[in-house]
Amino acid sequence: MTRSHKDTSVTRRRALAVTGGTVAAGGLAVAGYQSAFADGTTTATDAEATASATSTSTSSGQCVLMSSVTEGPYYLDGALVRKDITEGKGGVPLTLRITVQDTTDSCGPVAGAAVEIWHCDAWGYYSGYTTANPGGSAPAESEDGSTANDQTYLRGYQVANANGVVKFETIFPGWYTPRTTHIHVKVHTGGETADGTYEGGKVNFTGQLFFDDIAAEVQALEPYSKHTGSYTKLADDMVYDGGGTSSGLLTLKPVHKKDLSKGFKGSIILGIDPDAESTGAGSGGGGTPPSGAPTGTPPSGAPTGTPPSGAPSDSASPSASASS
Repeated sequence: MTRSHKDTSVTRRRALAVTGGTVAAGGLAVAGYQSAFADGTTTATDAEATASATSTSTSSGQCVLMSSVTEGPYYLDGALVRKDITEGKGGVPLTLRITVQDTTDSCGPVAGAAVEIWHCDAWGYYSGYTTANPGGSAPAESEDGSTANDQTYLRGYQVANANGVVKFETIFPGWYTPRTTHIHVKVHTGGETADGTYEGGKVNFTGQLFFDDIAAEVQALEPYSKHTGSYTKLADDMVYDGGGTSSGLLTLKPVHKKDLSKGFKGSIILGIDPDAESTGAGSGGGGTPPSGAPTGTPPSGAPTGTPPSGAPSDSASPSASASS
C-alpha cells in the first residue's frame, strides 16, 4: 500500500506544529505536570534491556506475532516524525520505548521500521477531532472551534534504530466512552522520511497498546480528574482480548512509586511480519466518533464509509456507540 501525504490541509496542520502555532487549549498546557523526559541517548541500560528482551523472545525459537486490531476512527495521515509529541499538552509524563522485531527471522530487529502512534489527551480528545465529545463530562477542548481540528498534538512517527528501537515522549492518555486507556500504533516499512513525515511503503501492523489498571489511579489526578464519567477498566474493554503482551499490554514502571504524577516509563516488543500488509480493519470492533464529532468533510486521512465489521449499530446505546 503506497501512501501519499501531500494534502494541503495536512500541510497546514504540519506547519502549525512545526512553527509552534498550535496553542494548547482548555487549560491542559503544563498544568503543574512538567517533568524532564529521559534523553534520547542510547545508554548501556537500553542496550542491556534490548538484549534481554531479544533473549526472552527467542528462547522458544520464534517471536510472538502481535494481534492486529482496528485503527479506529481517529486516524490521520501526515503525522510528524518527532520524538516529543506533546505539543504542550499537560498530563502525567510517559516515555514510551517500542522494539520492533521480525517474527519470520529469529526475532531480529526491524531496523528502519517507522512506528506511528496517536492517542487522546488527558480529557479524551484527539487532535484533528477536537469537537468530538469524549463522553461523560469534560471541559471544552477549544474555545475557538474554527481551528480546533487543525491541531496535531499526540501524534507522531519515529524510525527504528539498528536495534529496532524507537522512543516517544508523550503523556499518559486519558479515556473516552466506552474505551479504556490506550494508544494506537502502526508499523510501516519500505517508505522514507520526507517533508517532516513518513511517506510510501506499507503498513505491516495496526494495533493498540494498553495499560494495566494503575491507569484508573492516574485518571484520578489533575488534569485527568476534570473528565468525569464511567471509566472502563482494562478487563471490560471492547478491544483488549486479555492476551497480555501479545495483545498490546505495556510494561509500565512509575518514575516514583509514591507519586504517580512524576511519570511512567512504558515498554513493549512488537513482533511483526515485515512481508505482511495491514488494512487497519482488524478485530476489536469499530464504530464512529462519539456525539459531537465534526460533520461534513473529515480531515484528510480520516476513516470514511462503513465502520469495520462488528461495529456497534446506530441504534446502540450512547455508551456502546462510541468509537475504538
